[in-house]
Amino acid sequence: MTTQNNNLTLKILIGVLGALLLILGIFTYKFYNEEKRNKAILQEEKEVIESELGELITKYDNAIALNEVMDDHLLKAKERIVLLLDSVKDFEANVALIARYRREVSKLKKERERLFKLADSLTAANTQLATDLDSTSTALNERIIYSDSLNTENAKLAEIVERGAALTAANIKAEGVKVRSSGKIVSTSRSNRAEKVRVCFTLAPNKLTEKGDKDLFVQVVNPKNNLIGDKISVNFEDAVLTYSGRNKVFYENDALDVCILVDTAEGELVEGNYVVNLFSGPKMIANTQFELK
Repeated sequence: MTTQNNNLTLKILIGVLGALLLILGIFTYKFYNEEKRNKAILQEEKEVIESELGELITKYDNAIALNEVMDDHLLKAKERIVLLLDSVKDFEANVALIARYRREVSKLKKERERLFKLADSLTAANTQLATDLDSTSTALNERIIYSDSLNTENAKLAEIVERGAALTAANIKAEGVKVRSSGKIVSTSRSNRAEKVRVCFTLAPNKLTEKGDKDLFVQVVNPKNNLIGDKISVNFEDAVLTYSGRNKVFYENDALDVCILVDTAEGELVEGNYVVNLFSGPKMIANTQFELK
């Protein structure tokens, strides 16, 4: 009986061990396949990143060939992409690295959009120019046509950038004011009480405008069609502006409230409608009217 019991126990143990080995084999096989699939997915993601970086490098090469003005910026951006591509190729793919590379690729794409905003326009112009060139033209004529077309595109682009960077003003308001002995400024609509003219407005936010000091001028014309105030002339490149008052402000691309106080001489403030013109340099950016009774 004892021998039979031992044999039975041994068989049970062997069965249990066999079952455990079978389960272990199943889980090992399952984990192996899962790890294999994960490695394949990571490898595929790595190849996608390499492909995207390669496409970025190709686009930078094309832009560098056609945009001499932007060569330095484009070359530096391209060098960073090449280094990142080499790094991707050198390291075995894992979740952490793929996530990091994805973030880097996203940053590089955003930087490319910023740099190519100007480059794409010039590239399109140059490509169109190359298509339109007459194959029978001499090399000298080709160079002349190319230069003329590129200069035209640059001039148009410069004009667009200049328009986009120009200051604009909103909420312009002009009124007669009286300055009390305490220094407090009080508005008035009476010509016999007004001592000065105050013009207030808001410079609109504009990220394209260069930060720094901005000269703002106002012209105030009274009902007799006479310019009042300082009546000082300032010369610009192709214009002369005579102004009633001015203010220099420091502009930081954000909305900025500004007021200009115009001093007046005796007899300049009379009853009637006044015309007010606001200038940024030689360019008028807003106007309005007000009345004194």
